[in-house]
This record gives sequence, C-alpha cells and structure tokens, in this order.
Amino acid sequence: MKWRLKAGTVGSVILLMIILAVGCGPESQGKIVEGKVNVVTTFYPIYEFAKAIGGEDANVINLLPAGVEPHDWTPRSQDIVNTSKAQLFFYNGAGLEGWVPQFLKGLNRDSKVKAYEVSQGIKLIEADEEADHDHEGEGHKDKHHVDPHTWVSPKSAMMMAENMKNSYIEADPVHKDAYTSRYMNLKKQLEELDSEFSSNLNEMPRKEIVVSHEAFGYLARDYGLTQHAIMGLSPDAEPRARDLLQLSKLVKEKGIHYIFFEELVSDRLAKTLASETGAEVLVLNPVEGLTEDQLKRGDDYFSLMRNNLTNLILALQE
Repeated sequence: MKWRLKAGTVGSVILLMIILAVGCGPESQGKIVEGKVNVVTTFYPIYEFAKAIGGEDANVINLLPAGVEPHDWTPRSQDIVNTSKAQLFFYNGAGLEGWVPQFLKGLNRDSKVKAYEVSQGIKLIEADEEADHDHEGEGHKDKHHVDPHTWVSPKSAMMMAENMKNSYIEADPVHKDAYTSRYMNLKKQLEELDSEFSSNLNEMPRKEIVVSHEAFGYLARDYGLTQHAIMGLSPDAEPRARDLLQLSKLVKEKGIHYIFFEELVSDRLAKTLASETGAEVLVLNPVEGLTEDQLKRGDDYFSLMRNNLTNLILALQE
C-alpha cells in the first residue's frame, strides 16, 4: 500500500472498503471502557508510550495487530466504531499512516475524539531524491519525500512522549499530576536509553550502516551514523539493479561486515547482498510492531532498542 492517499475517487473507494470490512481481519485490539480516558493508537511505539503515560487513568487501544508491518495495514470497521467513542486518537503522522485523513472523515458525526499527530515539533528528515527507487518492472519512483520513522531515535521519542502527555492533560486536566509523574518516569527511561546510544556509538570506529529499508534516518542523524538503504522509505519499493551494484561496491570498499534486515519484512535482498559481498546479516529493528514471539517474551520498546544497540556495536567494530 501507498502511505499517502490520492485525492478524489481512490480516497472514497478506500473509505468505502473500510466501512464494508465488517468481520474481516484480526480481532479488535481492545474495547471502550467507561470512566477512563479512552485512547486509540495507530501502532506499537505510540501504544506503549500512551499506556505508560496514561496508566490507571486511561484505556489504550492499539489498532495494529502483532506481527503486522504498519506500512501494509488499513483499518477495519470496528476500528472506526472504537475511535468514534474514544476521547483521544494518537497517530505518528509525517506521512506514515496514509489512511488517517479518510479514516477520520469516516468517524461518527457525534464523535468528540481529538486526533493528535504525535511527531509534531520534530525536525523531519527530507528524503534524498537519490534514495528513491523504481518499483521493479513499473518504471516509476517511490514518491515519499519525508522520513516518518521518528520513534526509532530516543531523542525524537522524548518529544513524542511529551506531546502525548500534553494531550492527556488537555483531555483530562483532573489527573494532570498523575500524567505528569508517569511522563517523567518515561522521560527518564528515554534519557537513559539516549545516553547509552550516545556514549557507545561515539566510541565506534565505523559510522556507516547498510540497512534493508530506509527506516533509521533519525537514529543515524542523532547518533552520528550514515545509513545506506537497499530499499527506500517504503519497504515494498524494489531497488534498481544499479543501486544494488553501487551498494555492493560500497560494502566491499568500506569493508562493511554486516547487512541489517528487519523481522517484519522480507530479508531476501539483505541476504542476497550479504552473500555477494561476503558480509553477514544482523537484525536492526525499526520497532514498528512486536512479533508474537516478542510479545510472549515480554519485549518492549526499550528491550528492542537495546538489542539494536548491541547489534550496532557489533557491526561498527573494526
């Protein structure tokens, strides 16, 4: 799916498909609870932060099921019903959830839900034109020019958490102190994570990483790294043959030992590049969602990000 909807007919068709999708797809991720601030979030990191800040005063419903890549997902009719009854709707923005405008238009007319783009205030990264890739056999480019993967950097995640805290207080000022206290605990955790990334990555002799799709721009910007992506901002964009050749040459010339791949998208191209260059593959998780196994293990944003740091340290050694 494309992240941004085309105006007019296509948008109307997508909205109709959403409304007609009764009973389709995974079970609802939660139900409205009376007496609490009901919050609907679009995908995992926002859900985790919203739960941490909301605590006992909030009921948080996440739209995206476990193991689903957010770029390939569209909402169902039950999601419209729940969101219409909620008080807050948190979405990342920056072009990630292309379905949001039509989704909000489809809410019940009497809905009082307030929608917040939680990436507001973050200095967004404009995608390099050279990073665009032709879709294989289609002859057109991936047209997304803003990197939406803000949460992958702890520095940006702090700003997202603050935006959510402010939204909670606006919606439920009676519990302002509780929201503020829980937010401060979350902020402290993010500051500790930020410090770990800064201190460890500053010491690494290498600064270049090769990743499967262009999801680590904010992480790279904030911690002095340079990412080289096999695919563009959208994980379903196939690279051109010449891009793969240039990347293969770069890996060999720079002596890069590891190619990073993601668990929620195909690792085919990463493994192909690794095989051609004599490199190995490692996971670098954009933390877009949890797999069923990660859920069972009790993983969260912080454990996945620390796994990322461990793998980065390994890959950036001489």
